[in-house]
Formats: sequence, C-alpha cells, structure tokens
Amino acid sequence: MASTKVFTLNDGHNVPAVGLGCWMGYPGGGEDAEQMVKQALKLGYRHFDTAFGYDNEEHVGKAIRESHIPRHEIFLTTKLHQKHHGDVQKGFEESLRNLGVDYIDLYLMHWPQASDDHGKIYQPDESPTYIETWKAMEKLLETGNVKSIGVSNFSVKLLNNLLQHTTVVPAVNQVQLHPMLPQNDLLEFCNSKGIHLTAYMPLGRADSPFFTNDQVKAIADKNNASVAQILLSWGVQRGTSVIPKSVKEERLKQNLTTITLSEEDFQALNNFHKQAGMHRQLMITPLYDQEKGTWMTWTHEQMGWNWDKDGNVLS
Repeated sequence: MASTKVFTLNDGHNVPAVGLGCWMGYPGGGEDAEQMVKQALKLGYRHFDTAFGYDNEEHVGKAIRESHIPRHEIFLTTKLHQKHHGDVQKGFEESLRNLGVDYIDLYLMHWPQASDDHGKIYQPDESPTYIETWKAMEKLLETGNVKSIGVSNFSVKLLNNLLQHTTVVPAVNQVQLHPMLPQNDLLEFCNSKGIHLTAYMPLGRADSPFFTNDQVKAIADKNNASVAQILLSWGVQRGTSVIPKSVKEERLKQNLTTITLSEEDFQALNNFHKQAGMHRQLMITPLYDQEKGTWMTWTHEQMGWNWDKDGNVLS
C-alpha cells in the first residue's frame, strides 16, 4: 500500500516520507511536469519538490491548484535561486507568485553559492555569504507565507559554520543520498542537530549500478519488490525522506509503496558503498567542472566534500 509515513521536523511540521521530485532533467519541461504532478496527486502523492531554477514552478502549482485537494493536505517545497541570495524576499515572492499558492511549506537555499544576475558566482567570503542569505531567510518566517526553512547541498563543514550564526536551525538539508553515497557522517550530524535529511537522487541515475547489481536485485526479488522500492525503503528506514522522480504511472505507484526491510537486507544496503569503486556521487551536471574539480567555482574543500575530481569519496 502507498506510504503514509511522515517525519516531524524540528519546528513541528510534518513532511511525507515519500515525495515527488519535479526536476525534469533539464530546466523547463513545464507541461510534462504538470502532467506528472497531476498523475501523482491522483495516485496519492502529497509531497512535491520543485525550485525556481527548475523553471517549472508555474506548472507544478497549476497541477496542485486544479486538483482541488485541500492545500493543507499537500507539502510543497521550492528553493531559492543563487541569483536571489542578495534579495531573498524578492526571490521568495517570485516563487510564491509562480506557484500561485498562499504559502510554501518548505523553502530551501538551493546551493550555498550566491551569484549575480549574469551568473557570476561569488566566493565563500564574498557578500552575500550563505550566512547572510540564511539570516534573510529567517525573516521570511515572520510573513506567514512559509512554514519551514532549510538548506540544500550543505556539508557538515558548511552546517557547522552556519549554526554558529543562526537564530533558526534549518528544518531540512536536502542532499544527494543513496547506497553509493550514504553520507553517514552528515546523517549523524544532522540527527544530532535536529535537522531532517531529504534525499534527492535516491535511486542514483537511470544507469546506476543498483539496477544491474545481483545483490540488490536479489533483495528486491526476495521482497517481491522493484529495485527502486528497495532503495527508497532503505532511505526511509534510515530516517530520511526521499523524492524520486518518474513520469511513468507504474513507477510512480511503485515508488510510493515502501516496505520494511529485514535487518540483513538493510545492512547489506548500508554496506553497499564499501565495495570497490562503489563509494561515489552520481550527479552529472554542468554545475560541476570535472577538470577543475569545482562546483559552481567552489572547490570540494570549500564545499566540505571529501571527494576526488571523479566524485569518488576519499577515505
């Protein structure tokens, strides 16, 4: 049956454990995103994740409004674009207007990097810093138009620095999480600070090794489930919410149905990254310059990620 599990955030609001990621693989894709969300709503999804940078907020909001499902039953996340770090209020109001809703459940700082309107990325010590941006985000809570605020793509290093200057502890940190990149140190740290982790790319990529790995397929077969269901169930069982994306009805149904893994199966997935060549990040994006080893001009050291240029986690 469809998952009805929720996690309670540090501010008391509940987030459904399984949501739908609305990044279509490229900016835009509005019509496809709209149809995907409409179908997902009919299947029982009540958690949707988009972003200003996805360029489809209007269509996601339209699908939600036209469903006539009471707004309070839906958990809607969107994200602050880096060009709006210097004017958070403006960025938030643009997203609110795009979505056509009265409030946003969760507003995330999409990346710690800020940029100007032309795409020039500022360095960590250049204003607006992510600390300055966060302080501006805290003020959004006073408007009543957002329930929770959080961050995305933040490491232990960046969170440690941020928490020294916060009035409001981030409710959520949304990062890449799957058995090849479990980020156990980050999970432990966030749990200790009351910050909920949301997993994007919880299935990795379409060509992820999970889907051809005999061990993972055997776990799926044993549980009469798909590989995707096993991966998502592992994520939820760890205490993280997951936001897979699919436009196919059957996969949407499967993804919403999680199971409880046996301790043996759960530990097998916990240890998956310990296999040779399996401890690495899987995102392919123009935001990453592999030759320089930088994410939007920030080095892995500046991001707080212990990875080599190929995305392998260094021991």
